[in-house]
Amino acid sequence: MPSYQRLDVSRSEDARTVERLLALRRQLREDVPDRTLQETLLLATWNIRDFDRPQYGPRLEEAIYYIAEIIAHFDIVAVQEVYKNLTGLERVMEVLGAHWDSIVTDVTAGERGNDERMAFLYDTRTVKLGGLTGELVLPPIEDEEGDRVPADQIWRTPFIAGFRSGWCDFMLATVHIQWGASEAEALERVSEVRKVARFLRARTEDEDAWARNLILLGDFNIYRPGNLTFRQLTDADFVIPEELRDHPSNANKVRHYDQIAFRVRPGSLDFVSAGVFDYYRSVFRDEDEEIYVPHMGERYHTTREGKPKTDRGKTNYYRTYWRTNQMSDHLPMWVQLQIDYSDEYLERKLEG
Repeated sequence: MPSYQRLDVSRSEDARTVERLLALRRQLREDVPDRTLQETLLLATWNIRDFDRPQYGPRLEEAIYYIAEIIAHFDIVAVQEVYKNLTGLERVMEVLGAHWDSIVTDVTAGERGNDERMAFLYDTRTVKLGGLTGELVLPPIEDEEGDRVPADQIWRTPFIAGFRSGWCDFMLATVHIQWGASEAEALERVSEVRKVARFLRARTEDEDAWARNLILLGDFNIYRPGNLTFRQLTDADFVIPEELRDHPSNANKVRHYDQIAFRVRPGSLDFVSAGVFDYYRSVFRDEDEEIYVPHMGERYHTTREGKPKTDRGKTNYYRTYWRTNQMSDHLPMWVQLQIDYSDEYLERKLEG
């Protein structure tokens, strides 16, 4: 469990943090299955907004506790938008404690990379790193003349790693697909998803692959299930559970940006349950705006032109900008998977 030792309830902010942690833990118990350590695996993906870019200042200490509390409810979490300065991640890892470990990519350089990394955070009591880690580089392609030429690479390099948990070996590949020039069906976005999905499908069909089980997860910037961007996954024979197709994952719950897609062998990592966790029911709630006015600075009170904001403008700043830079503008998406096949194995032995 996370470490709470530094919280001192004689300080009003720490007392509030403890109260909200209790509410968050109650909500997690209600909305997400408990971890089992042996029978099932709880896997999540979470784009933690600009984690921890200094644009809005460092996250409050209470936000770090809330983020760590949410992560601690899972066995392994893929995180996107980790900033090049790892201070935010290190703060969360300190709260998570000694059982937790992380692996991160190098920074994707250039304007396209946005100074971002990707990471996997995992509880070593349940999940073991299998030795495979790498950033995906697309192979050369043939041009119209039949010559092999370098492929256009993904703006933010996808990250793949191999893990072991229970009876299962599996690869996780996490992505943060570009937004593109337009919103709903940007061709750049469609192309990136197509390239990644086809490349990873081929990888799972390779007899020398580290594992035949592969889960592709992350922020695909998909507007809705079934659209052209989404179909790049299903057309490459990735399976997305119906339970996830019905769950928008942005903070406003109107977009299906995040996805978890599967290419796994029968009788391995069988699906149990899934969902999206809305932490704003417990922390940084709509009704908490007044509490955080002292932390929001001048931008809460005035427009860019220096004019006083209306009450509506202040509320919009709190809900849309400030609190999403404390937590995120995405909600964690999760799946529960079976990893214990002891009964099935023993039954096969009896059958001879």
